[in-house]
Amino acid sequence: MAAAAFFDLDRTLLRRSSALALAPAFRARGIISRRIMVEAAAWQVLFMLRGASHEAVRRAAVDGLLLLRGHTPDEMRELVGESMEVVLRPLVYAESLDLVERHRRRGEPVYIVSATLQEIVQAIADDLGFDGGLGTICEVVDGKYTGKATRALHAEAKADCIRSLDYDLSASTAYSDSHTDLPFLEAVGHPVAVNPDRKLRKIAAERAWPILEFKRRAA
Repeated sequence: MAAAAFFDLDRTLLRRSSALALAPAFRARGIISRRIMVEAAAWQVLFMLRGASHEAVRRAAVDGLLLLRGHTPDEMRELVGESMEVVLRPLVYAESLDLVERHRRRGEPVYIVSATLQEIVQAIADDLGFDGGLGTICEVVDGKYTGKATRALHAEAKADCIRSLDYDLSASTAYSDSHTDLPFLEAVGHPVAVNPDRKLRKIAAERAWPILEFKRRAA
């Protein structure tokens, strides 16, 4: 089996939360209110300063899906497509794309693996030339989101997801910024901490995992 490389999305491939970056577009389409947008921004500040627990990440993911209830996947794809060039591409770290190219030269497929909604993850993966995007899947009934997850990719679920793929994980690499992704990092033979939060930095140092600091904006 071949090796692969797996990249977390928010604060690993991108310099900030993709969902928060898209919040103005969500607001313009009536998906979220101004109050929710302000609360999300405040939560993001706390996350950056203190990190977040597994439960906080899970709760935020659940609450985020509930906001989509009644909207359609096509609506989401259109929103992300319209935001790609102006909003999302400017957030991509140049260093992450350098690593993507390095893995490609080795013949290793590259994937984005994130708790972010599948439609967002896949659109970014397609735009940046990844082999695939694996995100949280929201149930769709009669063409509309119900607000319930059929696959919620956070914590251990991210690890289970890549284990289900046909790759040699002992030879594979995973990149993440958060201690909540510890199971995901432990699932591969080559875990790498990128701009890690305080807890992950400590764990990475104790286990002699590489620690990378990304700063450059992709051209």
